[in-house]
Amino acid sequence: MTAFDPAGLLPDDLLARLRERAPQHDRDNTFPEADLAELKDAGYLAALVPVDQGGAGLSLAETALLQQRLATAAPATALAVNMHLVWTGVAKVLQDRGDDRLRFVQDGAVHGEVFAFGISEAGNDLVLFGSDTVATPLDDGGYSFSGTKIFTSLGPVWTQLGLHGLDTTSTDAPTMVYAFVPRTDAVVTRDDWDTLGMRGTQSRTTELHGATASADRVVARMAPGPQPDPLVFGIFSVFEILLASVYTGIARRALDLAVETAHRRTSKKTGSAYSQDPDIRWRVADMALAYDALPPQIAAVAHDVDTAADHGARWFSLLSGLKHRAVTMAKAVVDDAVLVAGGSAYFSGSELSRLYRDVLAGLFHPSDPESAHSTVAAAWLGPLTD
Repeated sequence: MTAFDPAGLLPDDLLARLRERAPQHDRDNTFPEADLAELKDAGYLAALVPVDQGGAGLSLAETALLQQRLATAAPATALAVNMHLVWTGVAKVLQDRGDDRLRFVQDGAVHGEVFAFGISEAGNDLVLFGSDTVATPLDDGGYSFSGTKIFTSLGPVWTQLGLHGLDTTSTDAPTMVYAFVPRTDAVVTRDDWDTLGMRGTQSRTTELHGATASADRVVARMAPGPQPDPLVFGIFSVFEILLASVYTGIARRALDLAVETAHRRTSKKTGSAYSQDPDIRWRVADMALAYDALPPQIAAVAHDVDTAADHGARWFSLLSGLKHRAVTMAKAVVDDAVLVAGGSAYFSGSELSRLYRDVLAGLFHPSDPESAHSTVAAAWLGPLTD
């Protein structure tokens, strides 16, 4: 079997253009519209859609490699596109298990729809298992949604928002409702994204004022709390794997920049390149030792999702652990890259300065460190007792 080549869908010249534009979007706090247009034209938004449906037919493991590569050039673009790929990835996870309820997501991606991820809510640490958004049933089987979602990446450009809300009025209430709503006047996207890093994602706050999902876009109804519905597994697995991929890509770029800098800088004391300095060599080696562990881990976990491996109750600890290790590794690698580069990295025009800010966003995505440790502790020690 021929090894997958990420450069096929993300060629070097495309990456170079994205890398050139990334500093401007960070500086100006703007969405990378040209990046999205080029990625659309390349078929990137339909990477996970089967070939017979018009997509590239890639696996989750292959797409994770692509996201690592994309993040080396434009981290904010990669993170924004991640949220669209989550939904197409969930569609694939379901379809691979004989469930076609998100077929419309695949068809939409092929025809230019941009899907956003509307799950995060301020103060809602239940995440997938609860919601402060009010889901009101309609006579035709649809739902209207009222509430506020935060960190909605692709804020200025999405066309369909996948979201959840809580129905407290139906006979089986309370019921979690997952659905998709189009961008209409019932949706207000605030222009409030002014952050330390990942500025190009434009992950703005989204207000829902009776935004309506038609009956055929209501994809799940379930009781609050952990549930066996494969939609929940699909969301969690694809989200964690692709997030880990983006931050692993940032780490790779920081490592490459550290290596370039070590070869370029010369010590006044010794007259030799810093690449010959024992302390610098130790630091770069330490960065590489940390980075090298993550790509194979991502590949292995993604492969197990692709092949429907049965990890039973361990799945959630494996996935949250993967994301946690990726973001903590990436932050440590970027920290060391800044030290290797020296004072020049402290200037705002330095790429490492931007990576230093961008990588911090990884700490805020689910699963956060507290949640990851709680999940893994429960997997190994059992649940907390009263």
